[in-house]
Amino acid sequence: MFDTIIQKDKELLIFLNNLGSEQWDSFWLVITNQLSWTPLFLLVFYLVIKSFGWKKGGFVIISLILLVAFSDQFVNLIKDSIARLRPNNDPEIKHLLRHLKNPQSFSFISGHATTSTFFSVFVIFLLREKYKYIYFIVLFPLFFAYSRLYLGVHFPLDISFGILTGILLANGYYFLFKKVDKKLFV
Repeated sequence: MFDTIIQKDKELLIFLNNLGSEQWDSFWLVITNQLSWTPLFLLVFYLVIKSFGWKKGGFVIISLILLVAFSDQFVNLIKDSIARLRPNNDPEIKHLLRHLKNPQSFSFISGHATTSTFFSVFVIFLLREKYKYIYFIVLFPLFFAYSRLYLGVHFPLDISFGILTGILLANGYYFLFKKVDKKLFV
């Protein structure tokens, strides 16, 4: 059964990846680049400072930076433990994919999907009572994660489990954050 799931995962990636076209390649290369999202991060930092002031807002920003660092290391631990080849390195399917990037690290789970979801869900938890439109931030991980399929560097299961992991981490992190926040600021 596991082999069937993996095979279907590969087939779905081949289908999704081959929907791409040269006219959209540069767009998805920009979307997959973390630096392209700098305006979103700056907006979040602004909203945090506006909502919580400099002292507590600074604490929140440090918490966001720690979140990203933790997520990155956690994902690398999982990737190195599972050691699933990326699609662009998988000899069974690499010739069937459109290649725009060729990372050499392992595939499962997607760091882009995990960290962007973790970040976005945590930001929603923080700012949902102050900004009703903050929920639009979920577009960030959706586009960011899809870019990895478009580029053929992750499988759909890598993305799906990355999103799920990001949601779970955000919930746990928010719980811990609220405990520390109560001790420091209430």
